Amino acid sequence: MYQKTFVIGHLGRDPEMRYTASGQAVTSFSVATTRKWTGPDGEPREKTTWFRVTAWGKLAELCNQYLSKGRLVLVEGDIDASAWMAQDGQPRASLELTARNVRFLGGPAREDEFGPAATPEKPAVEEDEIPF
Repeated sequence: MYQKTFVIGHLGRDPEMRYTASGQAVTSFSVATTRKWTGPDGEPREKTTWFRVTAWGKLAELCNQYLSKGRLVLVEGDIDASAWMAQDGQPRASLELTARNVRFLGGPAREDEFGPAATPEKPAVEEDEIPF
């Protein structure tokens, strides 16, 4: 079996980078996706779904360097869902995405219709370039 998930949305906060005890970079950020539709009563509706994203290694460094709150991104990776009971007794759930590929969307310096891509094997930009 194989699973691949694509999420396009806006960063909800600036990325946070840290290093593991072995020195590997890890960056965390959240991405919000919003679905809009018209209800049966003719009123506009919308639902926002949040994803926690974790990037590792060189990809983590690139995400930390070039992403910021509000930036539009496409994240490709493996998804994991978890559920728990909060202290207030309400059930909670989260969607966690381990990034394998991140495309920086929007901004003035676009390579193609989806913008520059970053993967651990192929950085989005050279060290002396800024993608937006």
